[in-house]
Amino acid sequence: MKIKSTNKRIPDPARRQFVKGLTASAFLAGLAPSSVFSAPKTTNNPVLTGNTFDLTLGEMLVNFTGKRRMATTINGSLPGPTLRMKEGEEITIRVTNKMAVTSSIHWHGLILPSNMDGVPGLSFAGIKPGETYTYKFTAVQSGTYWYHSHSGYQEQTGLYGSIVIEPRESDVVTYDRDYVVLLSDWSDEKPEHIYANLKKLSHYYNIKERTLKDLANDAAEKGFSKALDDRKMWNQMRMSDRDISDVTGMTYTFLTNGKTPRDGWTGEFKPGEKVRLRFINASAMTFFDIRIPGLKMQVVATDGQNIQPVDGIDEFRIGIAETYDVVVEPEAGAYTIFSQAIDRSGYARGTLTSNPAQQAAIPEMDAVPTLTHTDMGMGGMAGMDHSSMGGEMKHDMTGMDHGAMESSGGVPVVRGAHVDMVAMDPQVRLDDPGVGLRNNGRRVLTYSDIKNRYMTKDTRPPSREIELHLTGNMSRYMWSFNGVKANDAKPIGLRFGERVRFTLINDTMMNHPIHLHGMWSELETGDNNYLPRKHTIVVQPGAKISYLVTADAKGQWAYHCHLIYHMEGMFRRVIVA
Repeated sequence: MKIKSTNKRIPDPARRQFVKGLTASAFLAGLAPSSVFSAPKTTNNPVLTGNTFDLTLGEMLVNFTGKRRMATTINGSLPGPTLRMKEGEEITIRVTNKMAVTSSIHWHGLILPSNMDGVPGLSFAGIKPGETYTYKFTAVQSGTYWYHSHSGYQEQTGLYGSIVIEPRESDVVTYDRDYVVLLSDWSDEKPEHIYANLKKLSHYYNIKERTLKDLANDAAEKGFSKALDDRKMWNQMRMSDRDISDVTGMTYTFLTNGKTPRDGWTGEFKPGEKVRLRFINASAMTFFDIRIPGLKMQVVATDGQNIQPVDGIDEFRIGIAETYDVVVEPEAGAYTIFSQAIDRSGYARGTLTSNPAQQAAIPEMDAVPTLTHTDMGMGGMAGMDHSSMGGEMKHDMTGMDHGAMESSGGVPVVRGAHVDMVAMDPQVRLDDPGVGLRNNGRRVLTYSDIKNRYMTKDTRPPSREIELHLTGNMSRYMWSFNGVKANDAKPIGLRFGERVRFTLINDTMMNHPIHLHGMWSELETGDNNYLPRKHTIVVQPGAKISYLVTADAKGQWAYHCHLIYHMEGMFRRVIVA
């Protein structure tokens, strides 16, 4: 079946008309510039197996869009090699930096000593140009994980790869074939330029803003007066109900295992096989909504940890840095692995096929999502007449007292230059699939579906609670915890061995993937006997969420939002002593 052209649904078709997706390995093969577009498709990324690995960090020309750009690579590959190791083994990884700048590798989700965690300034000084750093640790877990640079914006330009740790005993998940599906976002722009554009104009990359046609559609649906009132409300707040992603398909090409939508990645199977797909979101700024039309998915693991299988899933959202393992049982034929960006500005794709010559149709992208009162943290105010909003609410939403301090749940939140919105009525919404996925006619996985496959190990109640607000000022593109940027914040101190509840309240209208290094975050989903263990937890706009942490790892650890252009401000140092 002929593949539909992606140019019709990806912004700026002139820029993308030659989206060939040639990886760095094509240039390693000695291709001359004149032969770039006639080159054969590259093979899948290499897989390294064992307990000793050698990785070399370098720079190399790549071509994803018809233009050659410099990328950062691992062993000459983008993404880097998949590292397959065994639970219980002593692991040695030698990382040599051939670049002209300091670099690092962080082993995302792996439980290991703090000096092996790979965060410059906390774990170690970084890997200087020309130097080799040797990481040594025991693989104390199994599952699907990934690795990436924690230096500057190197992750955005290609320094990332996947990790698969085989269980010590036989795998509780049964399958016949096993594929990593690593999703990422690539831009021809330098990350520094992207960040500078966001600082100048936070909606610089938003190509899905409201139009007069949208207003007419809203008026037809809910009446002209109500549509006008809603638009007036958003204008008064100087915000947009289409503010879904900071960086979009205007500059990004979305990749599956390093392949562009035009080329696509292909995984073969034999009819009757159970296929395990290990999804990893290694993007810098993109949430993906994943479905495989024609196939139901059984979700068997999240963030590397086995869960009680969830059957009959049509779609799931994967936040930056999260991983999900699913098992599918395809019949003969071809199926598209369709990963659309949360803002519907583009997509990544792959193909599962029993015949390498056969491809599947690419579905149309869903409608552009629109934020609601719920996403503003106004869940209890959905029926409000916004034309009669009192001055107090308008003050909260727009003209805040930048010198004031306000207590929320006993935690002081700075209401100043770093905060332009506070959620009025944040709710726990574990069963909410999120903006763009609600009531779409498909069964969508939510956090409320997830339960650990095994009983919770630490059943002690928490001795205290740490409440953090996720705060931002979109007009100035500044991000923080509790209205305090990272450089001005005190570390979060944990006593070794204590059990602590973290409660996060999202005062912004964006999803934030929050990652705690070195320890598991056990999501409170209602069943304390089977708390799912995660390393990255997504907090929806205007929502709150809580999880328990056992402080069982001494040292200094990073704690941050995994959106790369948020991390500078939305970051804390955690000290366990």
